[in-house]
Amino acid sequence: MSFDGLGLSSALLRAISDQNYSEPTPIQHKAIPVVLEGKDLLAGAQTGTGKTAAFTLPMLQLLSQREPKGGRRPIRALVLTPTRELAAQVGASIETYGKNLPLRSSVIFGGVNITPQKRALRAGLDILVATPGRLLDHVGQRTVNLSQVEILVLDEADRMLDMGFIHDIKKVLALLPAKRQNLLFSATFSDEIKALANRLLDNPVSVDVAARNTAAERVEQMVHPVDRSRKRELLSHLIKQGNWSQVLVFTRTKHIANRLSEYLEKGGIRSSAIHGNKSQGARTKALAGFKSGTVRVLVATDIAARGLDIDKLPHVVNYELPNTPEDYVHRIGRTGRAGREGCAVSLVCVDEHKLLRGIEKLLHTTIPQEQIAGYEPDPNIKAEPIPNGRNRGSVQRFNSGGGRGPRKPSAHPGEKRPNQGGRTRSRRSGKTGSRPAR
Repeated sequence: MSFDGLGLSSALLRAISDQNYSEPTPIQHKAIPVVLEGKDLLAGAQTGTGKTAAFTLPMLQLLSQREPKGGRRPIRALVLTPTRELAAQVGASIETYGKNLPLRSSVIFGGVNITPQKRALRAGLDILVATPGRLLDHVGQRTVNLSQVEILVLDEADRMLDMGFIHDIKKVLALLPAKRQNLLFSATFSDEIKALANRLLDNPVSVDVAARNTAAERVEQMVHPVDRSRKRELLSHLIKQGNWSQVLVFTRTKHIANRLSEYLEKGGIRSSAIHGNKSQGARTKALAGFKSGTVRVLVATDIAARGLDIDKLPHVVNYELPNTPEDYVHRIGRTGRAGREGCAVSLVCVDEHKLLRGIEKLLHTTIPQEQIAGYEPDPNIKAEPIPNGRNRGSVQRFNSGGGRGPRKPSAHPGEKRPNQGGRTRSRRSGKTGSRPAR
């Protein structure tokens, strides 16, 4: 089926054609008609499936068909995302597909000057894309009014809950009108997500484009066993021997990301690191260099890389396995996007055997292993415990084979959120643009 058969307006079809897209992805094919009918939606979709356009296109059409009440433009659609990178990506998609429509949109998130955001809100908006913490900043300063929201989108809801935003989400929901259309997108479906869906959605239509909690089918996965002390040597070897031109590398901590990037640079491999301690300018510059090809390797933590949309990314490397199996799915979903093939390599030391078993259990498969000559692991090295927490400021819990422990709200770097004293505390992060999402 082509986009012509989904019931989209000519203005939207022209914008789609300008992006050289001719056929909808499976999630777009299933979700767009449901949203156009005004129904609530529960969508299971991994990154790279075209989910952003799956809600952006019908949302734009519905809003363009309805005249706003009163003279001033009220916010009629609210899109909540877990990170600024994803917010920027969604905002770019709205601008791209809505360019032929008389609708206004804006993106707000923390870590940047709040004054331009206030000006945009005062001018009037049809669509607001926001991260939860900065949105509540505006609520506290009475610079945003959500009383006329007609459509609410929770994008990557699983990540928002995992990052401790459930209380912020509840506060936002309390500010919205009871009668509205709700769209929830999630790559994984934990009990918490199901509970949120039951609370949020009214008789929703469920669509799922792939088996839940599985890795992208087009991603070739490989594990290379190696001692923890030789991981960086092996990574450098793989990049040089394979002549890899664009590699996204994941680490568990900001400290390791910095050290690894510096090591690769000294070895003649142009590299940059992005994480929550990097300034907005540094993160934007690093990502721009990576996309343009001047930076060969981008080393990132999970939070910093969430929502990155890098066109035709060929290689993802798990320098360190994530502490939860679901994060592995999100990581390797950076490659193999929109029907393209990709390669995900994991460098696994003896410390990470339990984490690997947890990932394989989630995927219901055994990931192939290949020992690289000259980098065989020493069988006499004993496993050391891995702190099961992401970055400083996240909840710290210890590994028990990839399971999740008790969770409490945690601050997301790069946002600001009111504290109990009514003042605000800053969180470090940076902003990046992104290619419009499919």
